[in-house]
Amino acid sequence: MFNEELIAAKVASRNAGKILMDFFLADNKEIEFKGINNPVTIADKKADKYLYKFLSGEFPDDGWLSEETVDTEERLSKDKVWIVDPLDGTKEFIEGVPHFSVSIALVKNGEPVVGVIYNPAKNEMFSCQKGKGVYFNGSKMKISSKKLLSESSIIVSRSEIKRNEWEPYKNKFKAINPVGSVAYKLALVSAGKHDIFATVAPKNEWDICAGDCLVNEAGGTFKTINDKKIIYNQKKTLVSDTIIATNSTLFQEVSDLLF
Repeated sequence: MFNEELIAAKVASRNAGKILMDFFLADNKEIEFKGINNPVTIADKKADKYLYKFLSGEFPDDGWLSEETVDTEERLSKDKVWIVDPLDGTKEFIEGVPHFSVSIALVKNGEPVVGVIYNPAKNEMFSCQKGKGVYFNGSKMKISSKKLLSESSIIVSRSEIKRNEWEPYKNKFKAINPVGSVAYKLALVSAGKHDIFATVAPKNEWDICAGDCLVNEAGGTFKTINDKKIIYNQKKTLVSDTIIATNSTLFQEVSDLLF
C-alpha cells in the first residue's frame, strides 16, 4: 500500500547519506549549537534541505516534521506526515564515530506506516512498510527471540552510560552496549542484532518514529514503560517516558526491572 513512499524514502535516505559522508570525512564539520550540549552541523542542515525538497516534491499533500525544519501547526491537520531526522547521532558524527543515521518515517493518522533508517558510514539500510516485515540490506529480519534478561544484550545511549544511569543494572543483562543515535539503536534491535533497546531520557518524535515502525514490523514491542503506544504527529513532539523496544517477553522483564 505504501510501496511508492518506501522506495522514495530509501532513495532519499541514501542521497542524504552521501551528503553526510562528504562532511563526515572532512576535517571541518562547521559546528554550531542550538542549545547547551546540543550541536548541529552544516551537514544536518544540507541533508534536511535535500530531504524536504525531494519528499515534499514527490508527495506535496503530505505534512512535514523534521528536527532541522522550523515546525508549523499545518502538519497537525494532515492525514499523512513525514517525520524525519536528517542526522540522528550528531555528537557521534562530530567525533568521527560511525554510529549515526538518516531516519525517515511516514505516519498515517498518528501511526507509522513506513520506516527507513540508513547508516551511511556502514552502508546499513533498515526498511519497512506496514504489514510487510523488516529488511536489512535486502534480507528479511526479525526481533530477538530471547526470553531471559541474563542471556540478552541491551543497547543504550552513550551519554546514559557516561552518567552511570545503567550502573545499577549491570549484572542483570548479558551485556550493556553503548551506541550512539537512537534511531540506529532501534534499527539494530529490529534486525535482531541486539536484544533490547531502552532509553531513560526524553526523546522527540523524529528520534523514534521510524524505529517504532521497524520494531513493530519485526514482530517486536515498542512502548513506553507504562505500556502505552506512542501516537505521532502531536503538537508536543517530546516523549518524556522511558521507552523500551524488544520482544513481548523481554519487554515485561525490562519494564519490571526499571519501573
